[in-house]
Parts: sequence; C-alpha cells; structure tokens
Amino acid sequence: MNAEKRRRIFAALARATPNPKTELEYGNDFQLLIAVLLSAQATDQSVNLATRRFFPFVKAPADLVALGEAALAEHIKTIGLFRNKAKNAVAAAQQLLDRHGGAVPHDRAALEALPGVGRKTANVVLNVAFGEPTMPVDTHVFRVANRMKLAPGKTVEEVERKLLRLTPAEYLPIAHHLLILHGRYTCTARAPHCARCAVFPDCEFTGKTRAAEAERQRATQHR
Repeated sequence: MNAEKRRRIFAALARATPNPKTELEYGNDFQLLIAVLLSAQATDQSVNLATRRFFPFVKAPADLVALGEAALAEHIKTIGLFRNKAKNAVAAAQQLLDRHGGAVPHDRAALEALPGVGRKTANVVLNVAFGEPTMPVDTHVFRVANRMKLAPGKTVEEVERKLLRLTPAEYLPIAHHLLILHGRYTCTARAPHCARCAVFPDCEFTGKTRAAEAERQRATQHR
C-alpha cells in the first residue's frame, strides 16, 4: 500500500469519526490507568460497568490501596481474570505512592514497571493522558492493519513499528483510536461491514467485494 492511499484511508476514517477517543470511562489519569489495566481481554463496556461501582469513591492511588484487593475483586468480578487484575491494580497504586508521589508518571519505563502494565497499556496512557503519538495495538488494530494491508505484520510489535513509521504525521495522535473504532464497529472480526465501509475504495482486503455482497444479501433478507 502506498503513502497516498494510506493518507486517504486515515482522512476517510477521520471524516467518519470526527472526534475519536477511548470508550473507557474515567475522571483522571489514575482512573484511566486502572481502566486500561482492567481492560485486558475484556470489553470496554464490561470494564465501564465494573468501574462505575468504585470510581465514584476511588479517585487516587491511596483510595484504591485503602479499598484493598478483596473489595476491588468483588467490584470487578464480572470481568475476566478479575482476581489477578485486582491484585495488580492495588499493587500498581501502592507503587505509584511509593515511587511517584501518587502521580501517574509520564514515562514509558516507569509505567511498564507497574504491576499489570504492559506495552499496550503504557501506550494508551501515554497517548490519552499525555498526548504522545503512540500506537497501542490491540486485537482490533492488529486485525485492521493486516486485513486492509495498511501495516501488515505477524506480531503486535511489528504492526506497531510499521504503523508508527507509515501513518501520516497529522493523523498519528488519533490513529489508534480511528483504527480501534473502525475494527470494533465496521471492520469486525466476523462478517465485516464492507458495504458501508468509509475506506472501501482504498482497502486492500481481497475479500471485500464478496463480504460487501454478503452484507447486502443479509440486509435484503431482513427487510
């Protein structure tokens, strides 16, 4: 895929979603960190349902440490891996207090040193909280980048490197939001909605025409 086609794709995605942002609910940088930590192998919707139970009174690391692992686990038991996530979240909060004065650090190494925080979580925090042009690659971004031939790669790290290098600079700050939302609602894992895709003309997915026709047939059958 050439540079001009990539630029058209990002321009079309930006027109389709003029104000792309995370769908996780949070009130400050600390809550964002915890929400992203909890979102591993879980949907944003399920995380939001869980955090609504305790974010009203857990606004800072000290609040979460005071709440404790067992109580947090009870609040988040509706999401996957909740026991391990509760343990990591409380430990991360304690580390923020011990090493960073209770603040979320604007530093990749410091973020990745927190329990339960990997590269993707750090990338999200750096981008959303601090405006860094990072490229968090989740399952949606990985799928879209490969399916569209936007930045194909066999690993998350390879896709991230390619997207950082190939995404037009003016779209880099919001690129991962555009790709996540496109993958979540249009370029879905099963039965992608190619018939209503904003980037259909430039997408290099070999099955797009067949998928679009299948979608039209399903729509006709349901009328």
